[in-house]
Amino acid sequence: MAKAKKIGIIGSGVAGLAIAVRLAAKGHRPVVFEKEETLGGKMGQLSREGYRFDTGPSLFTRPCLMNELTSLVEENEAFTYQKMDVSCQYFWEDGTAFTAYENKDALRKELNRVFPEDEKNFMERLQQAKELYDLVGNIFIEKPLNKWKTWLTKDVAKALARLPKFKLGSTMHEVNQAGFVNPKMRQIFDRFATYNGSNPFEAPALLNMIPHLELNLGTYYPDGGLRSIPQTLVRLGKKLGVEYRTAEAVTEIQVEDRKAVGITTSRDSYSFDAVVSNADVHPTYRYLLKDTTMPKRIEKQERSSSGIIFYWGVSKVFPQLSLHNIFFSECYEKEFRALFKNATMANDPTVYLNISSKVDPSDAPEGSENWFILINAPANRDQNWDALIAEVRKNVICKLERMLGEPVAEFIEFEEVLDPRTIERKTSSYQGSLYGTSSNHRSAAFRRHTNDHNRIGNLYFCGGSVHPGGGIPLCLNSAKIVSNLI
Repeated sequence: MAKAKKIGIIGSGVAGLAIAVRLAAKGHRPVVFEKEETLGGKMGQLSREGYRFDTGPSLFTRPCLMNELTSLVEENEAFTYQKMDVSCQYFWEDGTAFTAYENKDALRKELNRVFPEDEKNFMERLQQAKELYDLVGNIFIEKPLNKWKTWLTKDVAKALARLPKFKLGSTMHEVNQAGFVNPKMRQIFDRFATYNGSNPFEAPALLNMIPHLELNLGTYYPDGGLRSIPQTLVRLGKKLGVEYRTAEAVTEIQVEDRKAVGITTSRDSYSFDAVVSNADVHPTYRYLLKDTTMPKRIEKQERSSSGIIFYWGVSKVFPQLSLHNIFFSECYEKEFRALFKNATMANDPTVYLNISSKVDPSDAPEGSENWFILINAPANRDQNWDALIAEVRKNVICKLERMLGEPVAEFIEFEEVLDPRTIERKTSSYQGSLYGTSSNHRSAAFRRHTNDHNRIGNLYFCGGSVHPGGGIPLCLNSAKIVSNLI
């Protein structure tokens, strides 16, 4: 067994917590530094007036990645979850409603009821998404792209021979436009670009493998909510001897002779054999690597979308809604043009509504629901956010009242708001971007920052701002990649 290393980890997002578990299970001694008083990064929770909200991610897929982590502890740490019968419910302004059932027979019946012209196309696309994921997922998601060993394999040769079938030189929308008759169906598949904060009219068709995670593998809900993910990782880490230092901001990564040798914090200085930054790569370079220049390609990359999030305590139960709900805008292209070209909000935004009390009634008082409403927003460039939030709130309420036929505003008895400014301030995510950089480029998979540094030894990067990207599964994969590199 290799010599045990003392490793400093900056940030306690899901990737930082996961890599601490993996490294400790290999016999290393990880120390996690977190500037806030609580661990978990974006995956926090809010409890007020009988309502509980997960404040960060709300979609959970690929629980196998969490199962891998729990299996690293001899006394198995309980992490339980349930599979959802419905992955998402979709609504349009003309009254069309579509339920994406997990059961394939129920899904086919629903497709024939709502989109009979695209039932065959839908099922074929799910098969293509699976094939694409099986073909390249283990390359682009599970391995470092800057290592020659990743590319000199039979799997890569096989993948390269079959890739032309998937039209990866096109955008997501171009492939979806050609593949579906009904524009509503194209909209459903275009929306998966938002899973990493991108624009389907510019993002590469490679992202068309994302629907496989939700529509083939299924969506899940952890018992206790999404917050139970970081809580479980901390319990695992403690059993393995991980040290956690909260309310201790890192101010510098110490570099000597082109190697990372330690960390300076607001309290003290520490020597380490290796350093892992789970912080956004932009502030890592700008504030922690004092004499190291950020790579120009990273500095110039377009940021992913951010979000305006309303946490509403709603004093009514809406039986027509599920855990995940989408209320689509009438012109998707106009919405994304506003976000990425004009850095503003569309007048008719798509609304994502998550209601965890549908699964766990204790998250809201009896007869009420906890509404987590996310509207995609541009990255923070000092827009007039107060005015934008007020306008978005008005537009969202009007939209929901039209589409649900209920006076939604009358039932809101509790409200808190999160916006790109507060996301940036609380999580140090550059410009408040939820997923680091966008994938609005044909070669997006190769443009993210690598998981190690090409000029500084013993310095590694994990989390949503680096390879392979944002979202819970990709962050957990980044931890796995860095663990193997170390």
